[in-house]
Amino acid sequence: MSKAFTREPDGAQEDEEPAPEAVQPQGVKNYITPAGYARLQAELKQLLDVERPQTVSIVHWAASNGDRSENGDYIYGKKRLREIDRRIRFLIKRLEIAKVVDSSGQEQDRVFFGATVSVRDGAGRVRSVSIVGMDEVDPVRGRVSWVSPIARALLKAQVGDSVTLRTPSGVEQLEVVEIGYGDLP
Repeated sequence: MSKAFTREPDGAQEDEEPAPEAVQPQGVKNYITPAGYARLQAELKQLLDVERPQTVSIVHWAASNGDRSENGDYIYGKKRLREIDRRIRFLIKRLEIAKVVDSSGQEQDRVFFGATVSVRDGAGRVRSVSIVGMDEVDPVRGRVSWVSPIARALLKAQVGDSVTLRTPSGVEQLEVVEIGYGDLP
């Protein structure tokens, strides 16, 4: 059936990434570690210098084959090109508003942005979390945003302090065991 007889959108906007304003709470700065900033720059460079030119050449080749309506390489290539361009725009906007925070000059005895903190919960389990920017969050690796509840609870705490973490499942007491700065694990 032709698309002219359907009420569905053509798919150009169905998988857009949210605008940076939607990801970042209003009035909150976009802090980022130097390593996180370098990762975003490297991703942008990879997209601009490698992936986009390769995709453009594939689309050009597929377009030269003739009928584009049933040409899978052409259709997929155009879709991939839109995804790459969307990611490039997103990265450029995030890098423009990023404020790089180097934690090497921080007090080493308090928890601030860029710290890796080991905490002990009420059951005696010890876990580590690194407080990073919103673009660097990786829960599997223990990296939490500085605006997350656990980071807010830990900010300015010292070794031996007990902090209260309020979560949807209840209130939890955490004891700060160790604070470290430097390269993130």
